[in-house]
Order: sequence, then C-alpha cells, then structure tokens
Amino acid sequence: MNRDIRKSLDEDAMGRFQWLAVAICVMLVMLDGFDVLVMAFTASSISAEWHLTGAQLGVLFSAGLFGMAGGSLCLAPLADRFGRQAIILVCLGLITVGMLLSAFAQSSLELGILRALTGVGIGGMLASVSVITAEYSSSKWRSTCVAFQATGYPIGATLGGMVAAVLLVHSGWRSVFIFGAICTALMVPAVLLWLPESVDFLLAKQPRGALDKLNKLLRKMGRPALASLPAKPVKVVGDGTTGGFGALFAPGMLRSTLLVWSGFFLLMFTFYFALSWTPKLLVAAGLSAQQGITGGVLMNLGGIVGGTLFGLLAARLELGRLTAASLCLTALAMAAFGYATGALGLAFVAAFGIGVFIFGGMAGLYSFAPIIYPAAVRSTGMGWAIGIGRLGAILAPLTAGLLLDNGWTPPQLYYVFALPLLLAVVAVLAIRSPSAPARRKLGNAVAAH
Repeated sequence: MNRDIRKSLDEDAMGRFQWLAVAICVMLVMLDGFDVLVMAFTASSISAEWHLTGAQLGVLFSAGLFGMAGGSLCLAPLADRFGRQAIILVCLGLITVGMLLSAFAQSSLELGILRALTGVGIGGMLASVSVITAEYSSSKWRSTCVAFQATGYPIGATLGGMVAAVLLVHSGWRSVFIFGAICTALMVPAVLLWLPESVDFLLAKQPRGALDKLNKLLRKMGRPALASLPAKPVKVVGDGTTGGFGALFAPGMLRSTLLVWSGFFLLMFTFYFALSWTPKLLVAAGLSAQQGITGGVLMNLGGIVGGTLFGLLAARLELGRLTAASLCLTALAMAAFGYATGALGLAFVAAFGIGVFIFGGMAGLYSFAPIIYPAAVRSTGMGWAIGIGRLGAILAPLTAGLLLDNGWTPPQLYYVFALPLLLAVVAVLAIRSPSAPARRKLGNAVAAH
C-alpha cells in the first residue's frame, strides 16, 4: 500500500490540494528572498549611520548567511525526525523574532548577531520547504514545481525591494526589518491551515497519530483511506533508508552527495556576491543609491523570468543540460555586467540577464537534491546541500569586502566571481550522466518507502 500511495502521487494528475501546498512553499521562499536582500537594500543607510568599512559591511552580509548555514546543517535534519511542518513553524518563529529585534539594534555587533539568528530560521526552513514541494508534486511536474518554488526568492526580493525603497525614504532602514517581521508572522497561520505534513514522512517514520493524519491528507487529495499503516521499512545498514547524516555517504549516494555539495557551494558563492553587493557596487561606480536599488530589483525581476522559464522548460528538457546551460549563460552575464558597470543602461540590461540565468541555475540544483535521496534522509540531504552552499555564500560577501578594501574595482570583482560558475557546470554534468544508474536505484528506494 505504501508503494501504491507513492506511485499514485508520482503518476496521477496533481489536484488543487497539492498545488496549494506548492503555492504556500513559494510564499515561504519569498521570505528568504526578502531576508537576504533586506541587507543589500539597507546597506548604504546602515553604513552611513554607523560609518562602517567594506569589511564590516561584509561581516553583516555574511552573518545572516552564517546563520542560514547553521540552520541548514543542524536544524533542517530534525525535520526527518519530527516532521517537515513542525520544523517550518519553529523556523518561522525564529525569523519573526530575529527580524523584529534587528529593527532595534544599536550597533553592527548587535545587528550581526540578530542577522545570524534570523538566518538560522531561514536555513532550517528552506530544506523542508523544498522537500514538501518535491513530495507533493507528480513525476511529470516535480522539476517544474521546484523551479517555481525557487522563483519565490526573486519575487520576495523584488517586492521587498520596492517596499524597502519607499520605507527607506519615509521611515528609515529600521522600518524595513519591522515590515519583514510582520510578513513572516502572517505565514504562521497559513502554514497551519494549508501546508500539510509530508506523506512520505508519515509513511517512513509513522509517528503517533500517523494513520489519522495520513488518511486526512488522502481524503483531501481525493484518494482512498488506509485501514492500517503499512509495515515500516526494514533497516538495512548502508541502504540510505535508516536516516542520519551517515546515510548521505552510503553506497550509491556518496558520489551524488559530493557533486551536489560542490554545485551548491560554487553557485551560491557567486549567487550571494551578486545579490548582496550589486546595489552597493553600483553606487560605488558612480550611480545614486536609488539607481543601485534599481539594479538589485532588476536582477530579481530577471530571476522571476528565469525561474519561471526554467520551470516550463524543465518539463520538456533534460534537467542536467538545462541547469548547465543556465550556469554558463550566468557566467557570460556576470562578465558583461563587469564590463558595463559604468554605463547605466547596459549595466541594467546585464543585471537583468544575471537574474534570468542565475535563478534558473539555482532552480536546477534545488531540483536535483530531493530526487536523489529517499524519504528517510531527504530533509537531511537537502539541508546539508543547502548548508554547504551557504558556506560559499558566507565566504563571498567577506571576500568581496576585503578585495574592495584592497583596491579592487567592481568590474574586476564580477570577472573573478564568474569563474566558480564554470566549475559548477562540471559538477552538474557529472551528476547528470555517470550517476544516473545510482539515481534510478535511489528512486526505487523512494518508491519502496
């Protein structure tokens, strides 16, 4: 029966209940987009008020990312033990508190600590959100739904940028953080009402009350209820179904795990440099603060287009090649932006192009992780992939700040930060082809559990 439920979700058309779950996940990812960009959009105002150096500003950028890494590595794996929905609710509480207290910070040290706290919530939440999106999607639409979910990031960043631009002028940078806290708190009832617990989690772990919860979900999806829960999967050492961090390195998983980690690290190293520093670097190149924010917003508008386009193409084209192509085009757009930094029109076009392709590449990587791990370790696998990527995200703003303090120009930074994307292409293509038999084996394991 367990196998029949998973097969039904994979092969049948997606119902309204499943699409609503995906929509809530998109809205949760929007919080990530706003949270990361809240520092990018307020950086100039905070720096002016506290007279910060480039390195100090880089620390503030990285503080939130450091917290995200901690949340992904330590908090996200708890979702494989206590449930995806429960961890998402805990994380929303952390984000709300961190955002609200950030508005009352009196020094860069206080703000850095609170940015780290907020990041823990974001990092812990994202892995579960990605897993729920994948698990409630059919095989046909899975990559597309994960891509649409990833598009929530630039949507949140774009809308947040628009609101931030108004709030900065009329109420100062602290009001931007208060706005973020309010938006996050509003998502708590939405998750309680409309974001279900994972069917795969209920089947694999069978916590107390699992049968009633599972039958409630099945009725909402128009599927017959179960008279009893199927037998728990038999624990076989090394098959990846027993859970825990060590299962990520079981035979058949080790190679894919290391390649996914490499892809996430390299892409996020460039991704968070571009998203965090672009508004500030445009100002350093001679543009106004408003034009700098416009450049950041355009990058995220491009991300909405790119994520949506990637989602539509993912239903028709091979995932690995599509992701690799997105990464190559991002590298070219980064180089073009560096060349055109001083020319307003060309810089804006290049910023839009970066957004289109870099978010497509990110959507592709997020699509890989949920499909290569069985249910018992899916949140752990996704959390560690995101966490390793966040380590690259932490290094990127710090590296950029130090390079700026040592005389590097904005164009030089964009040329250098384009190079990791080419290495990410190699990792993605290696996942795509040689590890295909391993992915088929793991797919069978998922179906069996």
